[in-house]
Amino acid sequence: MIQYIIQIVSFQIFFLVVYDIFLKRETFFNWNRLYLLGTAVLSLVIPFIKVKSFKNVVPQEYVLSFPTVLSETQNSMVLDEVVLQGSNSSHSFSWYLNILLLVGSALALLYFIYRVSNILKLIYKNPKTRKNNINIVKLFNSSAAFSFFNYVFLGEDINAKERNTIIKHELVHVEQKHTLDLLFFELLRVVFWFNPLVYMYQNRMSDLHEFIADSKAVKHNKKQYYENLLAQVFETQSVSFINPFFKQSLIKKRIIMLQKSRSKQIQLVKYLLIVPMVLGMLVYVSCSDDSTNTKEDDINLSQYGYTVKNNANGIVEIPVDEHDKYETFLKNNQNYVAWAEISPDESEITYSVHHKDEMVPENLTKVVVNMVDGGSYDMYIDLPDTGNKDKKLIEKYNEKLKHEADSIFSESISKDIEVPFAVIEKAPYFPDANQTSNEVEKRKEFQSSINKFVAQNFDTNLAKELNLVGEQKISVFFKIGVDGKITDSKARAVNPALEAEAIRVISMLPTMIPGEQKGKKVAVPYYLPIKFYIKE
Repeated sequence: MIQYIIQIVSFQIFFLVVYDIFLKRETFFNWNRLYLLGTAVLSLVIPFIKVKSFKNVVPQEYVLSFPTVLSETQNSMVLDEVVLQGSNSSHSFSWYLNILLLVGSALALLYFIYRVSNILKLIYKNPKTRKNNINIVKLFNSSAAFSFFNYVFLGEDINAKERNTIIKHELVHVEQKHTLDLLFFELLRVVFWFNPLVYMYQNRMSDLHEFIADSKAVKHNKKQYYENLLAQVFETQSVSFINPFFKQSLIKKRIIMLQKSRSKQIQLVKYLLIVPMVLGMLVYVSCSDDSTNTKEDDINLSQYGYTVKNNANGIVEIPVDEHDKYETFLKNNQNYVAWAEISPDESEITYSVHHKDEMVPENLTKVVVNMVDGGSYDMYIDLPDTGNKDKKLIEKYNEKLKHEADSIFSESISKDIEVPFAVIEKAPYFPDANQTSNEVEKRKEFQSSINKFVAQNFDTNLAKELNLVGEQKISVFFKIGVDGKITDSKARAVNPALEAEAIRVISMLPTMIPGEQKGKKVAVPYYLPIKFYIKE
């Protein structure tokens, strides 16, 4: 809601600035009327329009979004996300804000109804005469003059000579249905009572209505028209959705506009400024981060996949261009992940791109691939239960992973070395794990136990204590050391209390059976994402 309001205000500022600088002084009154109405509607509609093709206009790295954690997840085992549920019965700031907006709109609506009822009372309580297509309402003891739909209100103190001029002026308002324009902005004022730009829109439209009516009515008797404008200032009721004949603050502008030469047709090109403005707004809205994005079925993901052949000498025929295209897409589209699958005869590796919500085959394990330029993406690869043959096949293709593996497999391996999960032979597991399980089953059991432990021990009452609402994301980083104990625990979250609670829970984990590499115990880093949903 807040984001929608901010976008509306931002767009209306741009539209009004362009109007005041380039269009307001032109005599294309009907074009200006269309511009004010059109841009007011566009400012409300554009935030809902998302053009998928515009996402490729701006490189993803230049799109503003909430910061993501990358450096800590490098070489870490990325655990499945833990989902927690909590509730907060206390009212949040957003709740109070919504109540304030609703109360303000309700009061604005009541005030609008009150003013309309006053106009209706004038219609029913005062004598009326019909002339052509308009109804003339006589106001006793008044010199006011204004119109509302097809009713023209004239004070009885206005002399007959001025009455004819005023009627011609007000007839233009009636014929062009100017009241509808003002009522449109009046309804916007009810909903967006807090937005000063809506009031500015209405004031500019009201001024424009007078310019339009003057330009039509002055043709009948220009001299008399000027005399009426300069003669006196009528007592006009202060109602924002009527068209008063005289308004003291506007008389000078009306006279200046009447004397102004007609704008040249070439000046109409100024209205084309709206095209780049609207396109820019659509690009901004389309590229803005949207946490509710779903799978984009219309993308042809096969164009980013490729296959690498293997022979006795290792991997050959590496398609550099295809690989660059594949990695660039993954780096710039975080909703997609890579799969690396080895053929049964180990003759080739197939790299493919899939949406992150797609079901992953059980034989694939998640790792984080770190690119040379600093980017990263998630990959699901074959990690066999025993042996290193297939693993080395992957390593030969990924140079960075190969270098890391070489350093790990070297004879100079130290006692406290930190081993990336992607190449470790035996990952840590809980002390009560099934000793007869193979490596894949132990890892699955470890994942399940971690999730269960965090869900049981995390204090979800923090939601109420901290007055939290909505979705809270927590990123947790820790290591299982060579002695099986939890070390280097840290967390990131919007609220420091959530960080402390996540560290507390992870620190409570029991002493694990440490990971091993080449028969030596090693430390293994982990990254655990937690998503805390809080109901109000």
